[in-house]
Amino acid sequence: MTTPTVDPTRIRAHVERLGALHPPVDLAAADYTLRDARAVRARFAGPLEYMARVEMEVERNVLELAVLLPGVSETDRLFYADVWGPQEEHHGVLLDTLGQHLGMAPAEPDLDGVPPRIRVLGALAHIPAVHEVIRLLYYLTGAATERSAMLAYQAMSDGLAAMGEDAVKTTVVDAIKVQEPGHFAFYRMSALELVQSGALAPWQLHLARLLRSKTFGLVGAKTRAQRTQFGSVLVELGIDQELERNVRDIVRVETQLLGAADQGLAVPGYALAAFRDAAALYRESAVAGVGRELVAA
Repeated sequence: MTTPTVDPTRIRAHVERLGALHPPVDLAAADYTLRDARAVRARFAGPLEYMARVEMEVERNVLELAVLLPGVSETDRLFYADVWGPQEEHHGVLLDTLGQHLGMAPAEPDLDGVPPRIRVLGALAHIPAVHEVIRLLYYLTGAATERSAMLAYQAMSDGLAAMGEDAVKTTVVDAIKVQEPGHFAFYRMSALELVQSGALAPWQLHLARLLRSKTFGLVGAKTRAQRTQFGSVLVELGIDQELERNVRDIVRVETQLLGAADQGLAVPGYALAAFRDAAALYRESAVAGVGRELVAA
């Protein structure tokens, strides 16, 4: 399949259209009526806990981007500050409110500010050649994150439909789900344009490939506990059942742009390992939990 040619004008038009067609979800329009709250909690508590927390950390994410991408284009700033940020903020409120209707504790997002490692990268990003590499990594991370979210929300929507939970499916999960493809498209087009424009020299692409392989991480999953929580999304939503195929889909943009496909790699090993590790951690914790329950009984 031929890769489409992308230019800044097309990306700008996409961002403006995204903001006009998809304002933040109206929180007052959400219907949290539940037929069987206990069953929904048993089915989705783990994924909901993770997804609500990560969506609510958007406030810190926006601050990090302002530091990480100094002198960023107006289109990028418009996207993350005025379109993506407000949308994600409402996503977090919707999911956290749903969790509380299920009897779960409120989400505890990390909003402590910009961490030191981001400030170090932000200082380096003032060097133009480094800035372009960081910008590409930002787009690749965004594309993988949004593609993961699309899979998760689709699985959750399907699960709620099977349970007859039409109110929360339609007004909460589907209302969020419809906004994620536009985010993915922004990151994909931006990464394509950056590479197609020739802004990156071969050594910069090589550096981006090296850094991505060494620093690839799952969004919102920096600690072992958080990686285990991410694993609950993979396992409880059935994404792990065809993990290699799903990871191939999630990282398709970077596989294409960083040359892994040219090396015969359908799925970069660093990405597949990260997802497999998270799923394994969750399964181990689930087995340990059952063991503790048996001992207590």
